[in-house]
Amino acid sequence: MNRSTPLLLSSLFALGLAMPAHAAGPNDAQIAAIVVAANAVDIDAGKQAETKTQNKDVRAFAERMVADHSGVNQQATALVQKLHVTPEDNDTSKSLTQGGTATRAKLAGLSGKAFDKAYVDNEVKYHETVLGALDKTLIPNASNAELKALLVKVRPAFVAHLEHAKHLQAELK
Repeated sequence: MNRSTPLLLSSLFALGLAMPAHAAGPNDAQIAAIVVAANAVDIDAGKQAETKTQNKDVRAFAERMVADHSGVNQQATALVQKLHVTPEDNDTSKSLTQGGTATRAKLAGLSGKAFDKAYVDNEVKYHETVLGALDKTLIPNASNAELKALLVKVRPAFVAHLEHAKHLQAELK
């Protein structure tokens, strides 16, 4: 486990694990804020990797993360506008944003292969956690059919990102 992993895990903990089993899950406005925050964190990490890495495969992965997660955020933003839902900041969305900032600060102090490995390790854990949150929290708690459909629609992209990150991770060892 690299030094940035605990920060990432603590920032993502709330996505699937912070609510007790008896507590109500997030509402649609909170889910919208979580989706936007989660994508923004990965967009920012990807932009950081684009500027720091010298590895063409890591750069291509980072570019893909920026493009794909920007696309998801555009879809989510268009949907919440259509539904007249204002994303509601919540502990999870705030934690994601703070954790993303802390992780980028840790990554900023790294360079070369150390940066590449830490960035890719972070992406593996991040996508594993987001997939768990989609499956256990976000999709089951989305009450609006269109929001739920969007979450289900983008899930395969997160699976593909995870597999790509794992492949890169194996190459960087």
